[in-house]
Order: sequence, then C-alpha cells, then structure tokens
Amino acid sequence: MGVRLLAALAIAAVAAPAAGPVDRAASYLTTRQQTDGGFAEPGGQSDAALTAWSALALAATGRRPAGAADYLSGKPAGDATDVALHALALRALGRSAEDELARLESLRSPNGRIGPLVDSTIWAVLALRAAGRPAGAATVRYLRRMQARSGGWSWTPRGAPDSNDTAAAVEALRAAGVAPRSSTVRRAIRFLGRFQNRDGGFALVRGRASDAQSTAWAVQAYLAAGRRPPPRARSYLLRLRRSDGSFRYSRRYAVTPTFVTAQVVPALAGKAFPLR
Repeated sequence: MGVRLLAALAIAAVAAPAAGPVDRAASYLTTRQQTDGGFAEPGGQSDAALTAWSALALAATGRRPAGAADYLSGKPAGDATDVALHALALRALGRSAEDELARLESLRSPNGRIGPLVDSTIWAVLALRAAGRPAGAATVRYLRRMQARSGGWSWTPRGAPDSNDTAAAVEALRAAGVAPRSSTVRRAIRFLGRFQNRDGGFALVRGRASDAQSTAWAVQAYLAAGRRPPPRARSYLLRLRRSDGSFRYSRRYAVTPTFVTAQVVPALAGKAFPLR
C-alpha cells in the first residue's frame, strides 16, 4: 500500500465523524431484526410488540426497516393497547392501519374510554392522532378526568399514578390539542419532576431506582409539552450505553436490551409520540 493511500485513509479516518449514540443504538436495533421481518431479544424469537417498538425507534431516526410492516400485518394484536401500538408502528412505517383504527373505534365507550384501561385510552389516542384522526371530545374529557389530584395518571382508573403513564398521557393530550400551558399539562410536568433522582434519571414510582425507560418517557413528555428536558436526564441515559450500542435498563441491570434500546432511542432523538 502506497504512502499516499495510507495518508489519505488516515485523513479520512480523522475527518469521518464518529457515530453518535442515536445512530449506534439504531445500528444495534437493525442487528436484532430477524429473517421473518420481526425483531427479537438476543437468543429469542421475533415478537410483535418488540417489533412495533423497534420500528417506532428506527422511524424516529428516519429509518424504515424493510419487512417489519409485513411482519406486523401478519400478527393479530391482542388487547386494545396492543392494537394501538400496532397502528402507531404501521403508520410510522408508512402503512395503512385502517383495520386497527376501526377496532379501536369499536372499543370506545360512551364515557370516552377506549378499551378497558386508562393506558389503553392513552395509546388509542396516540394511534388515532398518528393517522390524522380526531381523538374525540369525550375521550379527551375522560383522560382529563382521570388525572389524579397529584397531577399524574395511572394504568387503571383506580390505580396509583406513576411516571410512565403520566408521560404517555401528556403526549396523548398534547397530540389531541390540549395546550402546553393548560393546567392539565403543567400539573403533569410538575408531577413528573418528583420522580427524578439524584443521578439525573427518573423512576417508575417514587422511592425506586432510576431506569432507562422511565427516564426516556419523562424526556418525551417534556418534549411534548414544549419544554426543555432536564439535561441530567440525557446524561443519565448516556451513562447507560453499552459497547454494542444498546442501553442498559439501569446501572444495576442489563436486561432486554432490544426493548430498552427501542424505548430510549426516540427520547434521545428528540421525538415525542406520535411521530411527526
């Protein structure tokens, strides 16, 4: 190899920007796609929910994994939340989700709830708005009624509020047109702030250690509310990076790397749901 070629390669290596954490995480996720188009955890088999989360994460970085939409279309969803997740992913992949959206509409109760849970209603709103459909005035009123005095939301109508459901509710209500300076959103953001720990991360419930997914959800809620996410939250997430581009669940645990990474990527990419 000539001296000039070696010098050119050296210059190119210096000039080429190193892949950032989002790109490296996206590259990791692409390695988890299986031959059937689905995504799997290391050593596992393709899973529909994991495929939907991975597709959303990659779509947040401008990527559309080939075969993922076909895989999802061939896997019937289970409960209302799964149906909404499928619809969100299909829309992010550029596919129609008419069947899934029709099913969600059929599950709407007179009081506005969609499916059996607060959580299923939140995700249904995100799916409907991703497709450009109205959330429905009764459904928006239902979600606002389900906000606890503390400012948060829970999985079920009578459950204890947690950070994850609160963050998702903020995204859903903002997507439905609730103003960022409304008392509903402001109270929710104040509530979320109580879950940030000294390490910068957020916990699912107060008194628990920080974890990557709760932190990512909180970041997305701040983004949806038009607020700057706490800088220490991003720093916490970046400390959980692994050498292969994936993310740990927490400082102590490195489990389900595909799932964790898929939920971290949109937050680090600066995207809230539904993806625009």
